[in-house]
Amino acid sequence: MTPDITTTTRDLTPFERLVMELLCEGKSNSAIAHETAHTEKIIENTVSRTAKAFGIKAGGNTNLRVLLALAYRTHYGDKAFEKLDVACQHYQIGPDGQALCSRHI
Repeated sequence: MTPDITTTTRDLTPFERLVMELLCEGKSNSAIAHETAHTEKIIENTVSRTAKAFGIKAGGNTNLRVLLALAYRTHYGDKAFEKLDVACQHYQIGPDGQALCSRHI
């Protein structure tokens, strides 16, 4: 049975959320460590702890970072996606003629 990765078993700490936001931007552990002024080992441990909070386990057929980014974005929203400055593909034209995103309102 596939675990439900859309909810966490606990609230993430502010630092875990920061690391996840940077991970969702596609940054490596090394880049995150540099940006947050922490060691790469601390970032690795934070990613590992956060994966456990989502119930995600590394395996030969899965990419932990991809699943973790998807779980984080599903649970906490698409702030990281918005930072990438990529147009949302869910736009619909509203009654006033403005483009509205039906998923990110």
